[in-house]
Amino acid sequence: MNKNFLIAQSIISVLLVIIILLQQRGTALGSAFGGSGEVYSTRRGIQKNLLWVTVVLTIAFLVLSVLNLAY
Repeated sequence: MNKNFLIAQSIISVLLVIIILLQQRGTALGSAFGGSGEVYSTRRGIQKNLLWVTVVLTIAFLVLSVLNLAY
């Protein structure tokens, strides 16, 4: 059981790193791929989805960490 938690935690950590690197502070996702730097005020579209995926993955990572300690 502990081995399964470690594998799941490793996969989630890699996904978290990828998702966090896709996000850029103060700019939209388009500037990561050569877009212009416009004024950015709210999260829309894929940026909003990336935020929620980050939150869910972080919660899953923390839950797995606690479960890994308990077992």
